[in-house]
Amino acid sequence: MAQIVREKERKRRHQRIRKRMQGTAQRPRLCVFRSLRHIYAQLIDDNAGTTLVSVSTLTKELQDDINGCNCNSAEKVGELLARRAAATEITTVIFDRGGYRYHGKIKALAEACRRGGLLF
Repeated sequence: MAQIVREKERKRRHQRIRKRMQGTAQRPRLCVFRSLRHIYAQLIDDNAGTTLVSVSTLTKELQDDINGCNCNSAEKVGELLARRAAATEITTVIFDRGGYRYHGKIKALAEACRRGGLLF
């Protein structure tokens, strides 16, 4: 029961955040979703309604290096996202934490993206 209430509150926080931010082709929105088993990150152009780059712990390139959904996995997802963004010539993004606290896995992913060359 508490899990359902927490998820509703997170979605409400996410909607409140999303009212104020919108990604473009030059500065896409870096959207993060975290489940109990995996972490997902996407670069989204909200004007066109398309996903430019997406990476998760389910990505084939990361399957051998990842053991569960922890901070190390989130860092590897962030590093791969930054490399793929650089390949598509994206340097600046808007960070959308998805209603989660900037702590733990979310923070590890964001800092890995910054180290990889993305500017927030």
